[in-house]
Amino acid sequence: MSLIIFGLYIATLAPNTAMWDTSEYIAAAKVLGIPHPPGNPFFILIAHVFTILPIGGSAGTKINVLAAVCSAVSAGTWFLVVERVCSSWLPERWQQRGAAAAAALLGATAFTVWNQSVVNEKVYTVSLAFFAIVSWLTVLWCDNPEGRTADRLLVLIGFLIALGYTNHPAGFLVAPAVIAAVMLRRPATLVRWKLLLAIAGAFALGLTPFAVEPIRAGHFPAINEGEATGCTTTFALSCTFNATARSRLADNINRVQYGKPSLEDRQASFPAQVGMFWMYFEWQWLRDPYDTAPRGLQGMLAGIFLVLGIAGGYAHYKRDRWSFGFFGPLMFTITLALIFYMNFKYGYSQSPELGNTVPREVRDRDYFYLWGFSAWSVWAGLGIVLVWEQLAALLSPESEGEAAKIPRKNWLLTTPVFLLAIIPLITNWRAASRHGDTFTRDWAADVLNSVEPYGVLITNGDNDTFPLWYAQEVEGVRKDVTVAVTSLLRTDWYVRQMIRRPIYPYDAAKGPAVYRGRSWPLPTGSPVTLTLDQADALPEVISLPQPQLFKKDAIEAVIPAGDFFKDQIIVLRVIKDGYPNRPLYFTSGSYPRTLGLSKYVANQGLVSKLFPTPIVADKRFVEIPGYGFFDLPRTDSLWNSYAAPAALLKRGEWVDKASSDIPLRYVITAALLSDISKSQGDSVAGAKYLQSAIAMARAARVESVLGFSKAPPAGNEGPERH
Repeated sequence: MSLIIFGLYIATLAPNTAMWDTSEYIAAAKVLGIPHPPGNPFFILIAHVFTILPIGGSAGTKINVLAAVCSAVSAGTWFLVVERVCSSWLPERWQQRGAAAAAALLGATAFTVWNQSVVNEKVYTVSLAFFAIVSWLTVLWCDNPEGRTADRLLVLIGFLIALGYTNHPAGFLVAPAVIAAVMLRRPATLVRWKLLLAIAGAFALGLTPFAVEPIRAGHFPAINEGEATGCTTTFALSCTFNATARSRLADNINRVQYGKPSLEDRQASFPAQVGMFWMYFEWQWLRDPYDTAPRGLQGMLAGIFLVLGIAGGYAHYKRDRWSFGFFGPLMFTITLALIFYMNFKYGYSQSPELGNTVPREVRDRDYFYLWGFSAWSVWAGLGIVLVWEQLAALLSPESEGEAAKIPRKNWLLTTPVFLLAIIPLITNWRAASRHGDTFTRDWAADVLNSVEPYGVLITNGDNDTFPLWYAQEVEGVRKDVTVAVTSLLRTDWYVRQMIRRPIYPYDAAKGPAVYRGRSWPLPTGSPVTLTLDQADALPEVISLPQPQLFKKDAIEAVIPAGDFFKDQIIVLRVIKDGYPNRPLYFTSGSYPRTLGLSKYVANQGLVSKLFPTPIVADKRFVEIPGYGFFDLPRTDSLWNSYAAPAALLKRGEWVDKASSDIPLRYVITAALLSDISKSQGDSVAGAKYLQSAIAMARAARVESVLGFSKAPPAGNEGPERH
């Protein structure tokens, strides 16, 4: 069964990367670095091994294969669990295996499971494999807790739970259910001190991958978040485990960077948080991001699979109470208990009628419940078996409802009930598949190629930063560009990394045509001339009682009064120390305005460039009210080299609304090119760019943002833009 599921995932596999954390994790694994807290050392190790396997494709493809392997193994493990429960219920082997296959298929094609299994966006598919394997081992232990291998199973379970924790803290999710199963099945186990000591030893051994973080951090890899080392400039084992390293490692593991509120401080009411879970549960059986399915179908399917799961849980309790003693607590842990513990704000897509009147997550968090959606398939599959049994019994009242007495022909006649198991395979294919989707990789290359050689690019967040890391570290695209994300510039370790970053030569032959035909001198040092000690001494924030004037050559920027943060200090230092030898760019047009640089910045394609003198509106620089200056000829030249628009149109649909601002940037750029071209008398170019904007807006489902009507007025070639 695992091979069949693996084949499905390979057929729908992403060729490289995707939005959100995908690029960060792939790039970190490629360079054997450290991603954001908790650092996920086990994932980094195993994913790095996959990058060097001779299985074809890029490092991104290979790590996506890792996700597919882990989820396929999980599906096969759920197959074993359901087959085990059905072995004392259904009389024939084909029935048991058919039921197990139905459950495995349900879990594998639930939207979040499928979507996360075809591109390694997170580390959760590896966690799912640990989760499922520990579940199966616990079921085996419940079968014979006094057997010859029973103690060994518990020691192995302890080791795998700890090892899973080094992949992600979710590794501990299965632990309460294991303890509950032991207490119910053989409570005397909990007072056998030698066994407990062996389990503790195995648990400690399982945690050892965390040692990778300070060791690798001391080598200063390209991605080194948290910099969990006591070293400053050169790796030394003596400072890898000193007090500083231990403190930084503890902060990484405990995710101190994110400042999670206490459980008493609810970010939304618990009913609202349950409502968010239910919304994601509905997605599993029909992911319909733009409400194109018949009204009510999604809710109806969710109701069916909820009832099937509840019925299957009851059947599990009746047929195999010992393994239910594990699965019952497990289901509680990964649903209600997890909802309470995660303490999320309103979901990004939840209750849209409330708008921004409630605090919201920056994206949908369905992936945090992946383990529950996958494990629910065990009970939903058993629920299908229960329905199957009841239907078969109706055809033979004399069987008195006993499975062993029901004629085989009745079982065969009622097998169409298993068609329920293929529903998510059909309804989720379009939304879950990432086959051939190269948009994110192309977006990263387009952004980097918008920057002149040896430029410094100030980015704003995950989706305009992580893909750039992927392009540079995995595919070697424009490594000459220094990427600096403002949110991380507020930390001490990221500034140090910026200072240490090597200078990579620009390859003109691989760069855009617009940069050819001129010399690009290799810089001699970092964009900022701070020493590491000076960088560490920078304040996190300065309170400016009155506006301040910043000057560099002809640049005069008035910085408004108020709080002035470390990232803003660093950006001004880049201008002071490295500019204009290092061209400076921004992915956010609003950021330079906070530094008083508006009249020195003009949009060029997907980025905004800092100029050394005030910009004057003319035929090249068009001033757009509320937007700023627009460099028409440079944007026109760059647009012709961009690859992502074609990738977007090929994909034809943008499933994740929370990241739709990325394709929207192309739509806006094309629309502005259209308007400006028309205003300057080039109606042909204006029409061409307008059609591009319309096509991309439709594919990204952002027509309303630009005022495109979905249906063209009679006699027009396309939608009207108001």
